[in-house]
Amino acid sequence: MQFRKKFGEANVTSLVERVSRFTVFLRNNDRQSRPIMERLIRTLEPLPPTARRSITFDRGTEFTDWPYLQAGLGAQTWFCDPQSPWQKGTVENTNRRARRWLSREVDPLAVSDTELRRVCDQLNTTPRKCLGYKTPAEVFRQKIMARTR
Repeated sequence: MQFRKKFGEANVTSLVERVSRFTVFLRNNDRQSRPIMERLIRTLEPLPPTARRSITFDRGTEFTDWPYLQAGLGAQTWFCDPQSPWQKGTVENTNRRARRWLSREVDPLAVSDTELRRVCDQLNTTPRKCLGYKTPAEVFRQKIMARTR
């Protein structure tokens, strides 16, 4: 998620599991790829391998170090086609929902990890029609439990 230019290169990376819509946000101080990839590895590593088989990125420069992520996590990486936002519709929809709490006027460096977790909790505990009125957290938990048996 990008914010106003006056806040510099700071941004928030949105991770959205496409089946459950389970969401995790990571704040980035700038758009340097290696630190972002390291945070992605630390964030996703605790999940079972079946829950982190692939990641699809947009064409942002912050994802240029994808081979490092692929080697560190063992996840296959994919990229959307240029100027094709419909290929990441779930992420775009999630970002639009998150703008209630993280407007473009918010300085992303002033948002704490606790506040980002609170926004994720709001998104992950809201029932969704597309999930049969279950929450993303419920569907994600069921999916993980089914794969670890």
